[in-house]
Amino acid sequence: MKKLFFLFLITLISCNSEPENVDLLITNATVLDIEQNKKWVNRFVAIRNDTIVAVKTMRDSDDFIARETYDAKGGFVMPGLWDNHVHFRGGDTLASENKNLLPLFLKYGITTVRDAGGDISEEVFKWKSEIENGEITGPRIFSSGPKLDGEDPAWPGSISVTSEDDVQTALDSLKKMNADYIKIYDGSITKEIYYEIIREAEKRNLKVTGHMPMTADVTEAVKFGLDGTEHLYYVMKAASAKKDSIEKAESGYAMIVPLAKTYNDSIAELVFDELSESEFYVTPTLYIGKVLENLADEDHSKDELLQFIGPGIQETYQGRIMSAKRAKESGTSMRDHTEEVFKKMIRPMYNHGIRILAGSDCGPYNSFIYPGESLHQELKALVDAGLNTQEALLTSIRNGPRFFDLHNSFVRVEKGRVADLIILSDNPMENIENLGSINTVVSGSKTIKVSELAN
Repeated sequence: MKKLFFLFLITLISCNSEPENVDLLITNATVLDIEQNKKWVNRFVAIRNDTIVAVKTMRDSDDFIARETYDAKGGFVMPGLWDNHVHFRGGDTLASENKNLLPLFLKYGITTVRDAGGDISEEVFKWKSEIENGEITGPRIFSSGPKLDGEDPAWPGSISVTSEDDVQTALDSLKKMNADYIKIYDGSITKEIYYEIIREAEKRNLKVTGHMPMTADVTEAVKFGLDGTEHLYYVMKAASAKKDSIEKAESGYAMIVPLAKTYNDSIAELVFDELSESEFYVTPTLYIGKVLENLADEDHSKDELLQFIGPGIQETYQGRIMSAKRAKESGTSMRDHTEEVFKKMIRPMYNHGIRILAGSDCGPYNSFIYPGESLHQELKALVDAGLNTQEALLTSIRNGPRFFDLHNSFVRVEKGRVADLIILSDNPMENIENLGSINTVVSGSKTIKVSELAN
């Protein structure tokens, strides 16, 4: 009898408990678990500040009282997308035009970007802080700060590193500005200094990715602590049957065409195995390759998104356009030989456990690669290359956080995770094209209609 009375008392107390206050309640949602390839219908998501505090069935929704309630009307809720290779650059005169593009990322459901270096790093870190504090609208930003390059850097704003002392000074400088990782570029950096940067960054527990000098070897760099590479040139080189003789005959990117022509599937399998043992990341950037391959022939003047690109940034597009036209006239475009090789590398790399990162390479100088939309195109390109829709989505929403060891803070819509979410009318796990049905972005505890962004 006492036991029954105790149970009755507990039930009575729980029924009379006050509802918990939250900032946002998303109701009548279909929650997608991309990792498990599952969906959970008739759910609500409760959010306080920028954290999910509960995901439960609608029958428990009275347990919370919210400052704002958003009825998803059966729509699909999933983690926001990550674009893992973007650029903010062009000097002080283009800083405001870069900043104006921040809402365009959110319009396409990109709640986090990984900035791969430029020459307005001070501004970028300022935006990062302002976004985190809710002062401006835009995606979360992780940034490498300035790139590290050699004696004659290819890009303005890069840090020249030519000696072991320079390596220490450069890494100290990036630490001081709170750079999130190290990005190396291959304008003029030597193989020896490239390896030295990786070794010293590893001692400091800093993530390192980027380009690499064509004289270096990716499998050697991994032994020193390299975490990943941007683009596929360097992994392709390691899988060439004649890379040593080609390296003796050619220099720099003149190697690319012969390397592509001598790509060997059997060697590639061995390379992929070796890289995967080190939890290696590769950002393929397939879509920009496709755009640049056709740049000399396609008319982009009527592109719908061109209206959002400032005149100064549009002017930076001319360099690649002219280069593409010159290559067409000479008949020496390396892209004619590489894009199919890059495409065929994707499925085997994924199967071997290499962590593919979805990144668009959007930004000034990269012609007609529009922020936001270009990541959708990159995900479609990964599907075209052999990944299924679930796998493609995970290259964005899971591998992005993984690179920064933040897997337990993002990736899923569940209690304790960061509340960077998107709401869609159609299920993107059924068709990657359904990413075009994003109607609302949840950033922290705010809902933002995509129709109100970048208009």
